[in-house]
Formats: sequence, C-alpha cells, structure tokens
Amino acid sequence: MRTLRTLSLSVLAAATAAVTMAGPALACPPGDDDAAHATETHTTGAAVQRDVATRQIRSVPLPPSSAVKGVRLAAALPDAKGAISLGFLTYGRRTVMYVSGTFGLKTYDVTDPAAPKALGTLSMPGMWETEDTEADPRRKLVFLARDPRAFNGNTHTGESGIYVVSLADPAKPVQLAYEKVPAGHTTSCVDDCRYLWTGGPARADWMPADWGGRPVWVTDVRDPRHPRTFPQPIELARNDGKTDYVHDIQVDAAGVTWASGAGGVRGYWTHGRRWDPVRRVTRVARAWDPVPYAGGGVSEVAAPSKFLHNSFRPVGSTAGEAPGHGDLVYVTEEAFNPGCADDGRLVIASLRGSYGGEGWRSTPDRPFRLRAVGTWSVAGQEGSRTDTDDCSAHYFDVRHGILAQSFYTQGTRLLDVRDPAHPRQIAYYRPADAMSWAPYWHAGYVFVADNNRGVDVLRPEVR
Repeated sequence: MRTLRTLSLSVLAAATAAVTMAGPALACPPGDDDAAHATETHTTGAAVQRDVATRQIRSVPLPPSSAVKGVRLAAALPDAKGAISLGFLTYGRRTVMYVSGTFGLKTYDVTDPAAPKALGTLSMPGMWETEDTEADPRRKLVFLARDPRAFNGNTHTGESGIYVVSLADPAKPVQLAYEKVPAGHTTSCVDDCRYLWTGGPARADWMPADWGGRPVWVTDVRDPRHPRTFPQPIELARNDGKTDYVHDIQVDAAGVTWASGAGGVRGYWTHGRRWDPVRRVTRVARAWDPVPYAGGGVSEVAAPSKFLHNSFRPVGSTAGEAPGHGDLVYVTEEAFNPGCADDGRLVIASLRGSYGGEGWRSTPDRPFRLRAVGTWSVAGQEGSRTDTDDCSAHYFDVRHGILAQSFYTQGTRLLDVRDPAHPRQIAYYRPADAMSWAPYWHAGYVFVADNNRGVDVLRPEVR
C-alpha cells in the first residue's frame, strides 16, 4: 500500500537505462562465475550496454546519481509511467504482459523480453491503486481493484470496487463488468479465480468505529459479466482481536490463501474438507467461509509497525524457489518512519507453533507472535540513497533463492535468501528517479513496475 504522498523527484521523459556506481566488486553466491565479472563505475551521461535480444551494442541515457550493480537494463517502457503492477499471460507461443497503474491498463507483447511491443490500452486516468493486479490465465481476465481514493475520491466517502477486464484479444482490452465492493485497495484470485478476495484500505465513515481498516469481502466471478459480492466480510479480528486493515492476498502452491495486513499474516483453506483448529471440527472450507490454517502476528522486534504488506510461503512446486518447505513465510513490512533505519523491512518468519489456531486467539494481554528467522532492511546498504527517509519495503518475487524486492526511491534489490537467517544483497538497481513498486521474475529477467519510470526490464548478472 502506498499513500498519496508526493516526492520531489525528477522524471525522465526519455528512455532510461542502467548505470553503475563506484565500489567494491560484487559479492556473488558460490559458483556464480558470470557475476564474478560484475563491477561498478561512475557515470552521469550514458552507459554502453549489450542488447540481450539482438546482441548489438547500444547507448542509452542515464539519470545522474543512479546506482546499479549486478544487473543490465534490457528495455525500458517510459510510456507506462504510473505503473503499479504487472503480470503475464500466454497465448500459445506468445507472451503478453499486462501493466496496471494510474492510467488504467496497458498490454505489451513480451515474447522477446528485451524488446516489448505495445499492444493495447484501457484508458482510466486517475485510477488507483491496482496493486498486485491478478489475472485468470485460462479465461484471460484481469481484475482491477478500485481504491476509494481513485478519481479524486477519499477513504471516508469514496467508492471502491472491482473492474473485470477481458484480454481475449490482448490488443483490445474490454471491460466486462464493474462491481461495487466495500473494499478496493487490492483484489486477488482464490480458488483458481472463481472468487476474489478484496481488502483495504482504511475504514470508511459508515464502517464500525472500532475497525482499524477494511477486512476482506468475497466476490463470486464465475460469471465474469455478473460478479456477486457476499454481504458479510471475512478475516475479522486479525490484529490481536481487533478487525483491521487487510492489505493483500497471496495463494501458495498448496492452495493456502494468505491474508497480510495490520496485525500479521494468516493463512486459510478455501476448498476441501479441513480440520479447523479454531472451531475444533472438520468442515468444508469455502472461499466465503474459509478454514484457518496457520499464521499470526510477527515479533515487533522484527516488524515494529505490525503492518505486513504481502507474503510468500514456499511449498509444493515453489519449494525450490526459496528455503522453507512450508514452515517459513516471507513477508514485507510497510512503514514510513522518520529516518531509514526504522522503515519497513523484509522478514522471514517461522510458522511453527501457529498450526493450532494460536494466531486467532491472540489478544493484547496474551499476544501470539511468529518467530522471526531473518530480516533485511535497505537502510545503510550499498547503493542506497542517504538523502531520503523513504525506505520502506514493498512487493517482492523469488526465483531459485534470489529474492527481487522493491523499496520505492531506494529502487530494486536482489537478495540471496538461500540462508534465510542471513539474507544478503547481491545486486541492486536504483535509478536516480526510482519509485519502484513491484518486481516480477519472468524468463530470466526482472520486470520492474516503477511509478515514476514505467516498466524497466532488467537482466540480472547474478544467479
């Protein structure tokens, strides 16, 4: 989640590219022969870079005071300025990237990741916020969350909801439906996109006064032209017994749905017959009546704000992407405090001790907390700016033990998390005009949704 605060940063109109900054050689993971050749240099003009797709040398302009190490810029899409989120859909051998942001929705052919080609646009100027925009890969549907602050609204009285957009023809995005929903900061697929869980932001005036934020409303999108939202919200009493802000939803490879926000991260089953450790019965889990699985708050030593932004649990088909084998959950804390040192961080926590419903019985008097295994903050790290206190952690994506994470004006960082107790930075990409919201691994590249720059396509030189 990002509030509508502004920063006085320059925005390049021309295509931008990677720049490297003086410093020691890159500390590479064992066996990383290619990365051993990565070095840093000063530049304020242009960097010569090899185009991965064409193998031609090209020169690209660079903003001064940028810091880049261990990655190359393969492509830049400044026409997507205002980007907040992106994702990928396949059409036979063709790959299409959809990008959501303040402009609405844009599509690109990224079959060649180093040479994206613009396809279509669904224009929605003033849209907000579309974080973590998700798609149904089978039906080629995209679901856009409308925050109450969209189109000059506000959290007190503004309207929120969900737009259902068809990308059957990715060059011609078509709005199929709009469903008004009491929440609208993020909306996420559950049960193979048959249902959506929508949460956040801060409570509206008509909501109970003791709520700290909006919980989750469930929407049936089996008929995409006629969405239907269940009247009663779920994921209540999540912050030591208080109903609070649910920020985002992630579904792991085992099918457990994780709700992150104020008070921690809690996982639920949304299908099948499951043991309910809170009710102490075996019952059928439904998207609108889920069964608790595990999770809870995270130690305030690791995440002082208690606001967990998003999560990832490596299990099943993703177990090879990061350590954990189901017992670790990777989460980010989003917090904007004076000075970088106390801003949000990456936290890797253990789920052990939470499988008995402990996270649902936590109270201020008898709090339950997950144990932090490892943490990482951008404060004081190589490549970081020292002239800003905007250092909060944001979205991340993991592939083969390398976690790419956005840190707003501090850019995109690549962390080796193969030892989860000691995450370490191995590369970074911090343009001077960065406003990095979310990185996504795809075909060996990292696609960065940057609210100032558009989309930058990075080719990591580390493994």
